[in-house]
Amino acid sequence: MTTVKKIALGNNGPLVSKLGLGCMRMSSVWGGATNDENESIATIQMALDNGINFLNTGDFYGAGHNELLVGKAIKGRRDDAFISVKFGAIFYGGQWLGLDLRPIAIKNFINYSLVRLGVDVIDLYQPCRLDNSVPVEDVIGTVADLIKEGKVRHLGVSEITAAQLRKAHSVHPVTALEIGYSLADRQIESDLLPTAKELGIGVVAFANTAEGLLTGDMKAPLPANDYHTHFSRFQGDNLVKNLEKVDVLKQMAKDKGYTPAQLAIAWVNAQGEHIMPLVSMSRRSRLPENIQTMDIVFTPEEMSKLNEQFAPGAIVGSTYLQR
Repeated sequence: MTTVKKIALGNNGPLVSKLGLGCMRMSSVWGGATNDENESIATIQMALDNGINFLNTGDFYGAGHNELLVGKAIKGRRDDAFISVKFGAIFYGGQWLGLDLRPIAIKNFINYSLVRLGVDVIDLYQPCRLDNSVPVEDVIGTVADLIKEGKVRHLGVSEITAAQLRKAHSVHPVTALEIGYSLADRQIESDLLPTAKELGIGVVAFANTAEGLLTGDMKAPLPANDYHTHFSRFQGDNLVKNLEKVDVLKQMAKDKGYTPAQLAIAWVNAQGEHIMPLVSMSRRSRLPENIQTMDIVFTPEEMSKLNEQFAPGAIVGSTYLQR
């Protein structure tokens, strides 16, 4: 495998890998099974060996299990890793209860995160989203205080609007915006992406395969117990029509000698030097194919074809990414 190149995260920001590793699925998600811990740790370490230093986790992933896992993986090689942590979500018994973004809660959250990770400072710290329950100034101001105290290096934000991004950036410079982005989910292109670029904020883009829609493996109808069926994008005729769109991606992938998922990630990567695809992996066997996406090049004709086939709004039905 080749070493993944580094980019500045935002204008004059820290150097991070152009490809990020999402660690969430290494822990129990929504009450599901936990992946093999030794394999997960080996995956993180192999990613670091290949230059992927951006590790994304959250204090609520697996009720702290994910941070403990990352902490074990980076023990003895802290300088090799850039750790991004989300906070604010409250779960109980695998069920989402809401957000707690009070300053007193944030100060409590970070102490637990530092202990679980086994580090003295978190590189990027961010509310998982904002819901107006606490003024933006108080949420961002608290993280700014943690930066002054030396517990955090950089401020991040996640899943917010362009207006919220401007407001947060006015309180303290935002280094990175984490947001869902793919060929199938392009609604952020109208205002959020331009705002981030204008303000010099790096973009960490997750859900590059649109929750599996762009992998080429999905077939209609889905099993009744599949979690995707909660969203109208994956229901009935919507799914049939959406999978017809994906056929173009599948054919292009076949012609180029890659998988549809690889092309989906490569498309996100090609949207700008300030955009980092964040890819979830829990097995070492996935690393080579995902690292290979960084070298995929589209001809102008191929890019035009994809942008036409997956124009904003072409994929019908909603998903959790569209709130």
